[in-house]
Amino acid sequence: MTQSAIWAAIWLAAAATFGIGEILIAGSFFLMPFAVGALAAAVSSLLGSVLLSWLVFLVVSVASFFAMRPLARRLESRAPSVAGIGANRLVGAEGVVLAPISPTPGDAGLVKVGSEEWRADTRPGVSLTAGSKVRIIEIQGTRLLVEPTGIDDVID
Repeated sequence: MTQSAIWAAIWLAAAATFGIGEILIAGSFFLMPFAVGALAAAVSSLLGSVLLSWLVFLVVSVASFFAMRPLARRLESRAPSVAGIGANRLVGAEGVVLAPISPTPGDAGLVKVGSEEWRADTRPGVSLTAGSKVRIIEIQGTRLLVEPTGIDDVID
């Protein structure tokens, strides 16, 4: 195998790695320009020197990046706005108290949000009875910090 064929194989492997990475990583065309640049470098390594293939990789990658930015911006603007990730998605959601929440810090009650049940605390001095409607205001580790949605639910 000649040196140019070896470099072509290296560039093709790099292009495949970048392409697979683009598919596996959530984002908007972050690795794709490098995959395109590596493909162009693979072709140029068969035609010229190693230095030329590196130059082609850099130039084509930068050009691809700027060419793909408008498409990436359009796709990102169409994506739905996500308020939170993981448990933080619950902030602002409403639920129902299943087990009373004591005003004592650390003495958690139980809240049902959608189909999930969570341990929950409230602000000091406020207790909530079972059946009270609450709004989630914060996530603290594996517990929710909730506040009542109606004045009738609060027991001081």
